[in-house]
Amino acid sequence: MSESDPLLVIVDAANVVGSVPDGWWRDRRGAAERLRDRLAVGGVPGRVGPVEIVLVVEGAARGVAGVPGVRVESAPGSGDDHMVELVAGAVGRAVLVVTADRELRRRVVELGAEVAGPRSVRPA
Repeated sequence: MSESDPLLVIVDAANVVGSVPDGWWRDRRGAAERLRDRLAVGGVPGRVGPVEIVLVVEGAARGVAGVPGVRVESAPGSGDDHMVELVAGAVGRAVLVVTADRELRRRVVELGAEVAGPRSVRPA
């Protein structure tokens, strides 16, 4: 990977979906799929240029399939740990992690990632 690679955007599906009390808890998988579809159509608002979007799912949302424009990764264990691994593996590349989780934000910033809150990809 190099600095010429597109911005890698890693989205914490559980955190973003859980940021709005719209009944997501009744169908976690469906909520993750709706987020995936919004990302595939709308991308990351305010970001100019190409982006690679990775939606990290865990728990009941595991198994959500990717679609053109959004790669979905099912975390084998902790979603936070998986996102940290993705950031650590993106050496020399610009990375944006979308989450409101304070501890996850701290961990990925230490690795050089930028962070943004759920509203950056989802209307309130």
